[in-house]
Amino acid sequence: MPKPGRGFWGWLGLAAGLVLVDQLSKLAVLARFQLGESLEITSFFNLVLVYNPGAAFSFLAAAGGWQKWFFVALALGISAWIIHMLLAHPEQKRQNLALTLILGGALGNVIDRVAYGAVVDFLDFHLAGWHWPAFNVADSGITIGAVLLVLDQLLLSRTRAS
Repeated sequence: MPKPGRGFWGWLGLAAGLVLVDQLSKLAVLARFQLGESLEITSFFNLVLVYNPGAAFSFLAAAGGWQKWFFVALALGISAWIIHMLLAHPEQKRQNLALTLILGGALGNVIDRVAYGAVVDFLDFHLAGWHWPAFNVADSGITIGAVLLVLDQLLLSRTRAS
C-alpha cells in the first residue's frame, strides 16, 4: 500500500468538509423543524424534515430495522474501498474528486443512521406535478460523485479509443 501523499490528505479534507456542511445543515433543520413540518422557500422548493430509514428513494425503508446496520456496514465498506482507491491512484484527479464526494456523502449519512436511526432529509423539490423525494447535502455529494465517476469513465474510454 502506498504511503499517503499530500494529495491524499487534501481529498480526505474535502470529504471531511462535505461531512461538516452536511451535518451542520441537518442540525440547523433539526433545531428549526418538527418531523413532517415544511417551509415553502419558492414555488418549486421547500425545506422539510423527514427521516429516511432506507436508502435512495426510501429503498428498504419499511424493512423492520435490520437495514440500518446493513447500510452502515455497506457505507463503511465502500468508504474503506474509496480510501484504498485514493491511495492507490493519486494521479487520477477526476476519479478522486468523484470518489471523495461519494466518501463524504456516505460518511455523512452513516453519522445520521448511528445518531438518529435514519437519514435526515430536508431538501424538497417539486415542479409541474413532479415531486422529487426529499434529500440532503450528503445525498447531493453521492449523486454528483456518481455522475462524475460515470463521466470520468466515459472520458477515459474515449481517450483509449482514440
